[in-house]
Amino acid sequence: MELEEEIKLGVSKVLQSHEIELPAQEVALQPTRKEFAGAFTFVTFPYAGRLRKSPEAVGQLLGEGLVKEVSGITGFNVVKGFLNLEINQSSWVDSFKAILADDNFGQCKATGENIMVEYSSPNTNKPLHLGHLRNNFLGYSISEIMKLGGHKVIKTNLVNDRGIHICKSMLAYEKFGEGETPKSSGLKGDHLIGKYYVRFDQEYRVEIKSLMSSGMEEEEAKKKAPLILEAQEMLKKWESGDEEVVSLWKTMNGWVYEGFDATYKMIGVDFDQYYYESETYLLGKDLVEEGLASGAFFKKDNGSVWCDLSEDGLDEKLVLRADGTSVYMTQDMGTADLKYKDYQLDRSIYVVGNEQDYHFQVLKLIMKKLGRPYGDGIYHLSYGMVDLPQGKMKSREGTVVDADDLIQEMITTAKDRTNELGKIDGFTEEEANKLYRMLALGALKYYILKVDPKKRMLFNPKESIDFQGDTGVFIQFTHARIAAILRKAEADGIKIGLDSTSIEINEFEQNLIELLVSLPKKIQDAVTNYSPSVLAQYAYSLAKAYSRFYTETQIFGQDTPEDTQFRVALTHVVGRTIRQVLGALGIESPTRM
Repeated sequence: MELEEEIKLGVSKVLQSHEIELPAQEVALQPTRKEFAGAFTFVTFPYAGRLRKSPEAVGQLLGEGLVKEVSGITGFNVVKGFLNLEINQSSWVDSFKAILADDNFGQCKATGENIMVEYSSPNTNKPLHLGHLRNNFLGYSISEIMKLGGHKVIKTNLVNDRGIHICKSMLAYEKFGEGETPKSSGLKGDHLIGKYYVRFDQEYRVEIKSLMSSGMEEEEAKKKAPLILEAQEMLKKWESGDEEVVSLWKTMNGWVYEGFDATYKMIGVDFDQYYYESETYLLGKDLVEEGLASGAFFKKDNGSVWCDLSEDGLDEKLVLRADGTSVYMTQDMGTADLKYKDYQLDRSIYVVGNEQDYHFQVLKLIMKKLGRPYGDGIYHLSYGMVDLPQGKMKSREGTVVDADDLIQEMITTAKDRTNELGKIDGFTEEEANKLYRMLALGALKYYILKVDPKKRMLFNPKESIDFQGDTGVFIQFTHARIAAILRKAEADGIKIGLDSTSIEINEFEQNLIELLVSLPKKIQDAVTNYSPSVLAQYAYSLAKAYSRFYTETQIFGQDTPEDTQFRVALTHVVGRTIRQVLGALGIESPTRM
């Protein structure tokens, strides 16, 4: 039994002896704050009234009982309503030995739960930008974290490949493109199409200004500008299957997909399933009829269909226009049903910016009203926008930070910083370039993922690449240092193991073991709260603790071979854990730097 579980069982037994029922699995332990002696803390306030004692007296009572009940507890101290439990060294060594023997330590058992994580969801009228990177990194990471939680995960990309915004790029290309292709222009396909999306906006603004100069109001000018009318007509032709328009749409989207694939490969994200809006936008109309028949929806005099959510604290929500055409909610209802039909999902996680909070709140309520078994499992992983020191980004004005350009800038910065510090001695050019990319993406992903998803964030590229402090590069460097130590141990014939458990450990070693013991709880916290930042912070804490251990403790040349073997084994497990946690964040762990 793990030490923490043994303590929980002990707390349960001691409370039960005083006629308080608290199952071991419901006992909550916290790490003891560093300013107090102890490793685990139990809060006694909730039991003071039931035992008719002060919180301090309850702590004293429990502490005395636990010292007798749990052999690993050597002492305790009570601070107000907090019982801090002190653990003996042999228990820490025993815990470490169990962790060493379990290559999958921290990973949860299979739950049998099917979870779909939908992320990326780009528009095919522009390349990916910095905001998309936060979405992709969150989606990929939460998928890997859910796998650690024992769930089966389907990574999904719903591509927005139709609509008026797509026709804007198509129309601008048709008018101004002169047959330009990715090959002839030397541009990635998504960049080429994005160029024409910006061109449309530029030309459209000129037309609006011209109409306004002749006396037309701005709002009317926006509606009557020839370009927007042509784009609307193009959309109608696409929806009616016009061969020429559909052919252009397929060609231009094909270029974009090639560009997207190259970016996805570069940033290290992937998908198990693609859905396309062009194939799903008509779905959901059958659900509208079903909702009308069941009374979940109602029809207004003009023929439009609505769902009344006033009892849920919201308002009425349109689900079908009066002319019988779909709205986004119609499509999302149908797509949700399609996903469930394909994968029998228990949960569906949508990684979408917080501007869509209301939309997904409504979607969940509607699917529950329609009696869908997956309704309760709809979860919106809402995240804040990413700002830059110079302000917000706008795609149509061409003021976004392009993902490909940003990554290349990060790689260049990683190269410069690495060369300044002399970290690539003995590397071939290919090895060096691979390291630069690994460090650049590690820096970028960590900087974004260490922030709670719900928070809006400011991204500063230069801050993210630093070999010291709370950065991905610092953690990667720690892993590379560990790999070098393990190579030396192998060369010296030191095997990874623990032949003796009668070892005296110092405070730095104990701190590392305490962190390792807490890994399952950290993973569970990340799973429960849909938060990669929990694991990002854990990885930094572990790397920082190892660096302190490395500075203060001599690994090789100890008085006893057992001490050296223990420290090599501890180094091995820390390295393994860093790889596991960084892997869940989508970050690679270099072995040389």
